[in-house]
Amino acid sequence: MRNPLADKVVDIKPSGIRKFFDIASEMKDAISLGVGEPDFDTPWHIRDEGIYSLEQGRTIYTSNAGLKELRQEICYYIGRKQGVNYDPMKEVLVTVGGSEAIDIGLRAMINPGDEVLIPQPSFVSYEPCAILAGAVPVIIHLKEENEFRLTAKELEEAITDKTKLLVLPFPNNPTGAIMERKDLEAIAEVILRHDIFVMSDEIYSELTYTDKHVSIIELPGMRERTILINGFSKAYAMTGWRLGYACGPEEIIAQMTKIHQFAIMCAPSTSQYAAIEALKNGDEDVVEMRTAYNQRRRFLLNAFKEMGISCFEPYGAFYVFPCIKEFGMSSDEFATRFLKEEKVAVVPGTAFGDCGEGYLRISYAYSLEHLKTAMGRMKKFVTRLRTE
Repeated sequence: MRNPLADKVVDIKPSGIRKFFDIASEMKDAISLGVGEPDFDTPWHIRDEGIYSLEQGRTIYTSNAGLKELRQEICYYIGRKQGVNYDPMKEVLVTVGGSEAIDIGLRAMINPGDEVLIPQPSFVSYEPCAILAGAVPVIIHLKEENEFRLTAKELEEAITDKTKLLVLPFPNNPTGAIMERKDLEAIAEVILRHDIFVMSDEIYSELTYTDKHVSIIELPGMRERTILINGFSKAYAMTGWRLGYACGPEEIIAQMTKIHQFAIMCAPSTSQYAAIEALKNGDEDVVEMRTAYNQRRRFLLNAFKEMGISCFEPYGAFYVFPCIKEFGMSSDEFATRFLKEEKVAVVPGTAFGDCGEGYLRISYAYSLEHLKTAMGRMKKFVTRLRTE
């Protein structure tokens, strides 16, 4: 029998995020700090709207691009947050999570052999989706000395005559790094000069702990060449509702909608009705959750300081990215021993790119009680390592 599988799919490595979580789920008294899922329930008024839509029998297909009212609310939201206007009927697409938007955005824009610039460490989906779209991924290694921000120099050095698109993953998973306005202005100049496009994944935009989040679409000339990706999973604790969206130039959104139409048809109707309520009345929920995350963030930074572990201060998302190079073992070895010996699951930095070696991703989308217990176990673990 001939080989039934596609080589480019077989060659893609499985996600490194789930490995330790799956082991921990079978281990008694284990604590998992590995998955980026809020420990908050979806706020009741949002759930109520989803329930009400079911009670009213609103269970049929919506338009391919999503409910008109939801697309309008998305545009209102971006208008008040970023001061940028989109046409809800031509420049917005509602997707099954932000992950679908990443996938179909790349497929809509990439011709075989086009180069896609991917700063790493970053979310695990960008590189595989680029490969599946026929692109050549070009990795830009972000550095701790730059607070894991993308610099204009790094961007300039990575661009060739085949470069078409830059993935901009900020606030960043796994590092928690952000890009301030001055950082974006510097790379925007390079982007415009080389006439390349941007996919800006801003799923953690509401989880910024300094000043308000700045999007690259706010800068002159960038709205016209950017696909903005966001969603409801992180800000509103709606991971299982599987709802995201993309905003961008009409010609790009039209082609993304075509792919979405054939592959998905439409995002879940129940989730869309709930999302309208989230955008209309969810600001206070976001503030409450962000305040709790910030408290956990500060607790972890202080815990690492007391342990003598180096960890730069993240200003976004809900992850810390401590450095464990002093222990002379790989990130995978450290995470494996930590899980076996102390029953705490974290993710090796290499799950997010080779340049993540020597780091761990620890999520603080968990209760303070769990974090305190986990850090107690980590203190015991690193103390033991330093005496070996």
